Amino acid sequence: MWENIISWFGELSERRKVIKSFNQASKNAFINGSANTLLEAKITMGETEYKHTFSKFLASGFTIKALSGRELTRFEMENIGRIVMENPEFLRRLIALGWDTLYVYSANGTKGLKWKLFQETLILGYKKDN
Repeated sequence: MWENIISWFGELSERRKVIKSFNQASKNAFINGSANTLLEAKITMGETEYKHTFSKFLASGFTIKALSGRELTRFEMENIGRIVMENPEFLRRLIALGWDTLYVYSANGTKGLKWKLFQETLILGYKKDN
């Protein structure tokens, strides 16, 4: 039981590091001009139907909010999601740390898109839909 508690806190710490690292990289990209929009990631509830073996019971959503000061178009939100989905190492890290849902929202958080993270990988014999 003690090892489970230590493991849980270790994963919690690693999940927070992923969020902090993402937010710092986003801030740096915005400051140096390589990104037009400041992005902010946070841990949220995931979609129940997106659960997989590694999903956390609660807080399995990785949410990215675009702090652009305006509503993003669907195309813009898809591009942000595609950046995550086309980075296999980052995607696998999200899955291994218990995230199952990626959300991308505009600044006010009313419009957004979601992805099933596990569907985007080719791990454990799961074949991506074409």
